[in-house]
Amino acid sequence: MDPNQSRTERAPAEASGTLRKRILSALEGNALTARELSRELRASEKEILAHMEHVAKSLKPPKRLMIDPARCHQCGFTFSDRRRFSIPSRCPRCRHEGIQPPSFKIGVV
Repeated sequence: MDPNQSRTERAPAEASGTLRKRILSALEGNALTARELSRELRASEKEILAHMEHVAKSLKPPKRLMIDPARCHQCGFTFSDRRRFSIPSRCPRCRHEGIQPPSFKIGVV
């Protein structure tokens, strides 16, 4: 290791490839939110969300990324049409900011 590099720095390609594989293995049979993945894999939530689209595209049939959509705690609105993997800021129906985050799981079609 280079003495000028901190312990947390890694080569970009090496870190992203390894993280995607770890995300794939963590989601096999387990439904997890981005925050839970972040804690389990010791990566930032933002970094996890950046990789989720690539993880979804890399799965070959019959496997696919299954998403349990975000929901409003107050009125129960479900964000079923949302294409982004991040948590919405507020509910479009009641404007409440208490949103249950989406959870992700790898399942068989």
